[in-house]
Amino acid sequence: LDRGALLCTDGEAVAKFEEQGLKVSWDAEEAINRAAIVVDCTPSGVGHANKQKYYERYVDNTLGFVAQGSEFGFGKMYARGVNDSSLDHKNDKFVQVVSCNTHNIAVLLKTMAFPHNDPDNLVEAKFVMMRRASDISQDDDFSPAPKVGKHDDPKFGTHHARDAWHLFQTMGWDLNLYSSAIKLNTQYMHCLWFNIKLKEKITREQVIDRLHSNRRVALTEKKSANQIFSFGRDHGHYGRILSQTVVSVPSLAVHHDHEIVGFAFTPQDGNPLLSSVAVACWWMDPTNYESKLDALRPYLFQEI
Repeated sequence: LDRGALLCTDGEAVAKFEEQGLKVSWDAEEAINRAAIVVDCTPSGVGHANKQKYYERYVDNTLGFVAQGSEFGFGKMYARGVNDSSLDHKNDKFVQVVSCNTHNIAVLLKTMAFPHNDPDNLVEAKFVMMRRASDISQDDDFSPAPKVGKHDDPKFGTHHARDAWHLFQTMGWDLNLYSSAIKLNTQYMHCLWFNIKLKEKITREQVIDRLHSNRRVALTEKKSANQIFSFGRDHGHYGRILSQTVVSVPSLAVHHDHEIVGFAFTPQDGNPLLSSVAVACWWMDPTNYESKLDALRPYLFQEI
């Protein structure tokens, strides 16, 4: 509010906010009606409910609606720098910014397997998602020991590979992806192990060069999540790393000239935040939206 934001809330909650000395400008529906773009940051499942309750009634006077994370089916899947070319300003009114881990998978594939936008270069890719038990802000549902996940999807294993497949499908690509998941007893960062098998031969030096060439990829000599998390807390925007992945260089290896193996850390909500701002800028100015993101570039670290 001090920076010029307007507070809008459900009608029945207006009085309670005003009792605390906070000025409510409009109720929720009036705010949605007036908004050029709506970015829905509600918990899983609420975005779909809001779409049916509100958003579909305001398609004609709104540029677009964004839901984040697990709102599968909300709209076209999007990750900044991965499938921007698939965005259609006339027809894409609903966009699902994919989850933080799906961002990680997607940017690794885009950077290491598709430097020339050739999907046929990928033979297969497998990922093990090592998820933090809970956020540092959460007291509930902490896991005291590693807990493995089920392979619910017969084709993709877990939803992480499924979501990444649908993300690349927006460009007409059909990729051979599979993922597994395990929850670890940490509150710091997600981490993933990857095995990306290419048709072309590749060296470890070429892998590092490709990663270094992508400004949305951070490289690090660090091998522990606590050191990377601490760097973000000290130097990030409100403690956040907006890079889409943090690749641990010591973990990188090339097996039999064709398989890239290694570990990468996921900067939590930093990468969906970047994509949400990017797609909002794209709706406002599809020709020059990338220049609008210059203010965030200092927080896209290339080395941690």
